Amino acid sequence: MQKNMFFLKEQDLPTQWLNIKSVLPDKLPPLKEPNDDRGSRLDVIKKIRTKAMLDQDGTEEKWVDIPGEVLDKYIQVGRSTPLMRAIELEQYLDTPAKIYIKREDFLPTHSFKLNTAIPQAYYAKNENVKGLISETGAGQWGLGLSYACNMFNIEAIVFWVRISMEQKPFRKYWSEMLGGKIYPSPSKLTSSGRILLEKDPNSYGSLGTAIGDAISYTLENEEYKYASGSNLNHVLLHQSIIGLETYRQLEIAGDMPDTVIACCGGGSNLGGIMAPFIQAKVENPSNIKLLAVESNASPRLSKGEYKYDFSDPLGITPLTLSYTMGHDFMPPSSHVGGLRQHNGSPMVGMLRNKGILDAVSYDQEEIFEAGRLFTKLYGSIPAPETCHAIKATIDEALSAKVNNEKKTILMCFSGNGLLDLNGYIESSDKKR
Repeated sequence: MQKNMFFLKEQDLPTQWLNIKSVLPDKLPPLKEPNDDRGSRLDVIKKIRTKAMLDQDGTEEKWVDIPGEVLDKYIQVGRSTPLMRAIELEQYLDTPAKIYIKREDFLPTHSFKLNTAIPQAYYAKNENVKGLISETGAGQWGLGLSYACNMFNIEAIVFWVRISMEQKPFRKYWSEMLGGKIYPSPSKLTSSGRILLEKDPNSYGSLGTAIGDAISYTLENEEYKYASGSNLNHVLLHQSIIGLETYRQLEIAGDMPDTVIACCGGGSNLGGIMAPFIQAKVENPSNIKLLAVESNASPRLSKGEYKYDFSDPLGITPLTLSYTMGHDFMPPSSHVGGLRQHNGSPMVGMLRNKGILDAVSYDQEEIFEAGRLFTKLYGSIPAPETCHAIKATIDEALSAKVNNEKKTILMCFSGNGLLDLNGYIESSDKKR
């Protein structure tokens, strides 16, 4: 029988994170202050973040040690996650391509978000922080943060994009069972939210509005610190555990990828799975294809502009250089909450701008079709965000079939969609 699941033994787990900054094709552009009289945004960032995260954002070291207690927690929650050879999908598509899928949905909160939630909660606890405050799109990060803060006995306060929170009530309840305090965004609890609600009382919210709420609340409650689930250097650093494990698992399988695929919102699961392959792409662009998959609801890398912009609609944050739809862009309502963001990681933006990263975007209906196929073959239900990566993987495999090309495709399965079934149901109803 052909082996289709690859794990690592505990003693073979990575003990260091890979700093993606160290393998970028150029120096990462700095954050900038806007030209206005509203005070220093860089000072805001220094005030609201833990010292450890500020240090990790700034480090130029290629390798950063994973603290022993964090490594123990990684093992406790089930790392390494399996690398799956998707033989059934290959056979269904009748493709000569080999498909490998990194199954981050095997973690207890069903997504990759614990990889950074655990170290952020660990460092906050060590700095005697009362709790962490953050935003969440699809709710996977809010759940992961609630889980990690509960592990370290500190509080978690999360502002969740309103439309997504209403679509996924069971994830909210799960987060609250873990001790998380969950509020819709825009929120009446914050100055940022009140301004936005005055403009539009029925606002769906977006990751930008939730970032504004979280930062505003942190500034108004100094015993807490702000945590980010995506975009930032330290988040992609922690998520490199995905790619580092995968690289070792591929060595066991006797394969290396020709194409690496991940969905892209802020960019952290993408950066995580691609981390050990970026340098090879920089040194030899024809060596490997790196593919970001977006939602047509917010196609920053596909249709956005590469420029400095705020990460929130009211300009609380510093300006970052990446692809953006404009900080006042409000994505349409959809079930892909984790991808409804107007901009993303500066590191991912640079990779796209330098031609290292390709991008494609899909409509909601076609990605749910890909998710249904995966469920039919494997039983597991992919999150809507993950369905984007599955759709692109299918397209790459079918292209290999047309061209009779024997290639190896690697995909990150970022999260489970059991609590996103309303999206599947709504999409199915539209087809009738």
